[in-house]
Formats: sequence, C-alpha cells, structure tokens
Amino acid sequence: MYLTNNILNQTPYEGLKAKKILDIEAKEMLHISLEANAVFPKHSSPRDAYLLVLEGKIIFTINNTDYTLLKHQIFSFPKDKDHWVKAIQNSKFLIIR
Repeated sequence: MYLTNNILNQTPYEGLKAKKILDIEAKEMLHISLEANAVFPKHSSPRDAYLLVLEGKIIFTINNTDYTLLKHQIFSFPKDKDHWVKAIQNSKFLIIR
C-alpha cells in the first residue's frame, strides 16, 4: 500500500506547531535534484523508504501506477520494488531510508 502524506501543506501557521512526521530508524537521507523532464531510471531501494518533495512536481511510478507528487508531499514505498521518477518541473526531493 502506498501513502501520500500532505501534513506539511495542511499545517496552519498558528503559534508554534510540532508534529512527528515519521518514526523510523533511518540509515541514510539522500537529496535528489532533477531538471524538468529528466528521469531517475528504474531501480529499487534496499530498505523501505520515504520520499519528501522539497520543490517542484514529479511522477513516481511503481507497480505500473503513476503517482503525481507535489511540493511538501511525503510518499512511502517498500524495499525491493522497482520504481522510477520523472520530473515534470525542476524538482528536489529527499529519500529517507
């Protein structure tokens, strides 16, 4: 099951707000930058992972399904599943795994 989380977009500016987004034992965090129309070729992750879009718009394809992800959305996906990413706009995102 794949989940998209919009907590960053939905949190209002009201004083101080602190919310736990993830509770995982991450081993690494990767920063990816893709120019518009560039493709991060098909690959798989060695661990369950989360993708956090910092800016731009991407299409994340896994199990023959396209997920359009926008700035501040979080997407989770399992290890050992082939996937690839295409940038619709200049985009930056983090992979946490």
